[in-house]
Amino acid sequence: MKQVTNTILMIRPVSFRMNEETAVNNYYQHVLKDITPETVQFKAVQEFDNYVEKLTAIGVEVIVVNDNKETDTPDSIFPNNWISFHQNGDIGLYPMFAENRRLERREDILEIIEEKGYEIHNIIDYTSAEEEALFLESTGSIAIDRAHGKAYCALSPRADEDLFIEFCEDFEYTPVSFVAYQTVNGERLPIYHTNVMMCLAETFTVICLDCIDDKKERKNVVKHLKEDGKEIIAITEKQVANFAGNMLQVIGANDERFLIMSNAAYTSLTASQIEAIEKHCAIISSSLDTIEACGGGSARCMMAEVFLPKRV
Repeated sequence: MKQVTNTILMIRPVSFRMNEETAVNNYYQHVLKDITPETVQFKAVQEFDNYVEKLTAIGVEVIVVNDNKETDTPDSIFPNNWISFHQNGDIGLYPMFAENRRLERREDILEIIEEKGYEIHNIIDYTSAEEEALFLESTGSIAIDRAHGKAYCALSPRADEDLFIEFCEDFEYTPVSFVAYQTVNGERLPIYHTNVMMCLAETFTVICLDCIDDKKERKNVVKHLKEDGKEIIAITEKQVANFAGNMLQVIGANDERFLIMSNAAYTSLTASQIEAIEKHCAIISSSLDTIEACGGGSARCMMAEVFLPKRV
């Protein structure tokens, strides 16, 4: 199984803002004062377009779909939370914590993907779990090691353990679960998404082990990463707050690998961390300041990886 892909789905925002429904457990979101909603949307689109330009410049195939003005979907810019695409032609649809985020799931997006020549064989739909207030937000909640058949999940209000186990059974992954914490006003609270504190690339991982307070859980995560030959590049909780865990490795032109991150993430890294990453692949960074501040998500959240087979 391939761990990285050349094809990315991205959703261009039309009404981006801070989502009050997600702010209850996403402690990375902030209200930008002295700035109008129109300016927030304008800046978000600028950042989005510049980011897409950088990805296409290195040879990544980016499928850009415009968000729908009719729906109130301020977080539509983060499609990796409601869908996942797999090499066997299966896709997963996932239950979302925030009610207004459930409107992001659009059938026409699947039709656009198929129009681009990709095959969808089966849809595995977990969304009925929303009725029981159980959630699992796709590759936000699950860091998938496709090559080694493992899935890592930081359990939280947005990542239910039983649903995670069900996902692993359906897609045939070995589950590795733990709880990752951050300090909020002096209190240790669960981090809302795994992909904020952990990035899995082909030959390395960028991870904040300090977030995993339980020593047994931390040891178990390290054991799995090491037995699969991943170099562990450790980051700090302060770097997590700058979205240094929210990165994604992609394939560009000539099969070259790149690690994609925001400028905030890049500038938070030390010289030795950058050197460690660049032994494996080149780094591409882009300014996502407005999107990070209002949305509480970053570069990785904006990319839904497409692993589907192409029609011959």
